Amino acid sequence: MSGPITTRLAELGIELPEPAAPAANYIPFVVTGNLIFVSGQITVWNGELRHIGRLGENIDIDEGYQAARLCGLNLIAQAKAAAQGDLDKIKRVVKLGGFVNSTPDFTDQPKVINGTSDLMAEVFGEGGKHARFAVGAPTLPLGVAVEVDGVFELG
Repeated sequence: MSGPITTRLAELGIELPEPAAPAANYIPFVVTGNLIFVSGQITVWNGELRHIGRLGENIDIDEGYQAARLCGLNLIAQAKAAAQGDLDKIKRVVKLGGFVNSTPDFTDQPKVINGTSDLMAEVFGEGGKHARFAVGAPTLPLGVAVEVDGVFELG
C-alpha cells in the first residue's frame, strides 16, 4: 500500500524492520474495536539484537535515544501488520509505555524515550502526539537498553 504515511516514510528515508515474532506465550498485537495494542518491542532489527546494556553504566543518552527509536520502528512495523499492511488506517498514536534499563541513579528516562516519541511525530504528524510514561527498570529482556509498547487508534 502506498498512501501518505508510506510516502512520508520514504521521504524521511525510514525503513521498517520485519515485525518480530513473539519470544514467549503472547501475541505481538491485539486489535479490539478501533484500537491496536502492540506488545513491548525491544531493540532488535530483523532478528539482530542491538543496544545491549544499561543507561548510566555503559550506554549514554544518545545511544539510548537511538535504542528507543528502534523500538518505535518495531512498534510501527507491528501496527502496520495489525492494520493489514496499510499504515494510513492508523488515525493516531494513543499511548506509549517506555522502559529504560538503567542504574538506580539514572534519571533521564524521558530523554531516552523521546527517541520513540519523536519518531511517532515525524511519521504520523499531529496523529503522532500521544500520552506516555517513561520509567527505569533494573533489567530488561535479553539485556536490551529499552523496551516500548504502544496503543494505536484505527480510523
